[in-house]
Amino acid sequence: MKKRDLIIYYVVTGLFSLIILMGATMYFVQYEMVREMFISLGVPTQIIYPLAIAKLLGIIAIWFIKNPLLKKLAYLGFAIDLILAIIAHVNAGDGGAFGPAVPLVLLAISYWFYRKKHTNAKVLD
Repeated sequence: MKKRDLIIYYVVTGLFSLIILMGATMYFVQYEMVREMFISLGVPTQIIYPLAIAKLLGIIAIWFIKNPLLKKLAYLGFAIDLILAIIAHVNAGDGGAFGPAVPLVLLAISYWFYRKKHTNAKVLD
């Protein structure tokens, strides 16, 4: 993998991680606000804390876990979460679909560069 690609991977993955971490932190710190938003979207509020924990574990998996399957599952989990968030916002008609669309694009770019990095590492072995 070229140095430029590696830099892009780390920058994009870092931006994605910051957005997700800020959101997960809000789930704990501003629970009432998040609860109201979930209610307005028609999403059960019982998933707020488990979802926040899953997001934190997903970030840990992307950055620190070496197992490719767990990394891919973390990427998949984030993709499903963000796609469902977009659908919920579109369904509610609140104009908030752009919020989860940005991290979804960053996630796709991060995954593309991760696959490129992982494929190049296999070829070199």
